[in-house]
Amino acid sequence: MIRKLISRVFGRKTSGAAGDRAVISPSKHGIRRDQLSSGSRRTVETLQQHGYKAYVVGGAVRDLLAGIAPKDYDVATNATPEQVRQCFRRSRIIGRRFQIVHVLMGSETVEVTTFRGPHGDEGQPGRAHTDAHGRVLRDNVFGSEQDDAARRDFTVNALYFDPATETIVDYHHGVADLQQKTLRMIGDPKMRYREDPVRMLRAVRLAAKLGLTIDPEARRPIRELATLIENVPASRLFDEMLKLLTSGSAVKCVQQLREEGLHHGLLPLLDVILEQPLGERFVMLSLENTDRRVREGKPTSPGFLFATLLWHEVLAKWEAIKAAGERAIPALFLAMDEVLEVQSEKLAITRRIAGDIKDIWALQPRFEQRSGKRPYGVLEQPRFKAGYDFLLLRVASGEVEAELGEWWTNFLNGDAETRATLLLPPKPDETRKRRRRKRRAPASSAQAIPE
Repeated sequence: MIRKLISRVFGRKTSGAAGDRAVISPSKHGIRRDQLSSGSRRTVETLQQHGYKAYVVGGAVRDLLAGIAPKDYDVATNATPEQVRQCFRRSRIIGRRFQIVHVLMGSETVEVTTFRGPHGDEGQPGRAHTDAHGRVLRDNVFGSEQDDAARRDFTVNALYFDPATETIVDYHHGVADLQQKTLRMIGDPKMRYREDPVRMLRAVRLAAKLGLTIDPEARRPIRELATLIENVPASRLFDEMLKLLTSGSAVKCVQQLREEGLHHGLLPLLDVILEQPLGERFVMLSLENTDRRVREGKPTSPGFLFATLLWHEVLAKWEAIKAAGERAIPALFLAMDEVLEVQSEKLAITRRIAGDIKDIWALQPRFEQRSGKRPYGVLEQPRFKAGYDFLLLRVASGEVEAELGEWWTNFLNGDAETRATLLLPPKPDETRKRRRRKRRAPASSAQAIPE
């Protein structure tokens, strides 16, 4: 009843069935064309000037309604990818499962998709090419505007904004659901999750980000179908997890992942970390720090974020390898490689990000070295600032003594004289090693052999 009432207030129906086309005026939704990025606005205008339908769609419209500045803008049109390509000199067609066009507008890249039709292979609408679990593998069928709305995952994502008229086209009561703080699936939730298991993660992310409650019908199948996440390509899973962890609501997302039973098997480290008080505190401090940076508009580092998530798994492996007789530093590098290798089976962490993660980890034992010239060498490391921030998280979680973090803070901020006074005397074992090195004869020298 409430949904129907809000629908009457926010829009007028132009047909009379499920998926009706409601057109909502700007006086009722409050979005203006100048709130859009210039690139998305110009993309829509160009397509409309060439005689095509075109809208800003999905997440950008949803976020603007929720009072959130969109990170990117997508456009939907009835023009085919080839036709879109002809409208823009700086554009390229990408994608296999469903072709899209990237339109380059200055420094902005606008993703343009053709209205999608019912699932199916080309020439066989309704007969989707799926795997044994129901996940859609190939899907290049185009359709109408209404078909496209029905194909979207959640009602709050099936919203179409026309900059020319400043109206929102709403087929599935998405504006009403957003007003009611409800995340509702379009179609049968079980079937939609089977088509794309990533939708389960997306449900958690959107609910946490927008402060929505997942509709009981959409929530009920998640625990039952959670194992389908294992069939998602590692690259897609990494992209979705990165969005989730940098959404500005990472703490809520991880908590809801646990509530929905999605953390088991998704991130092997979470199974262990979130059951250990020290590990959980460390991870939550990291996520809170990330959320704060996102809210303040500061950049975040995927390498730093995943380094914190995986650290306690590395610690466990490191101790086990040292207990088997390996020296400390070689043991750390073996542990690092082993943990990243296991994690790569679930998430396709790029080589560059993996390199950043290793640099941060490798610095941690070096912070223990506070005598001689070694601290100065640590300061010169390219990833020193990230490693130092990582150390402070370890201090805050209780993993290492506060005195270590204070020493490095004073050393970092001190002048040359202050740094010199902070240096600790070398340990006895370090002195003995230096003496042994001095006494060792040069390799090139040879003793005289008496005749």
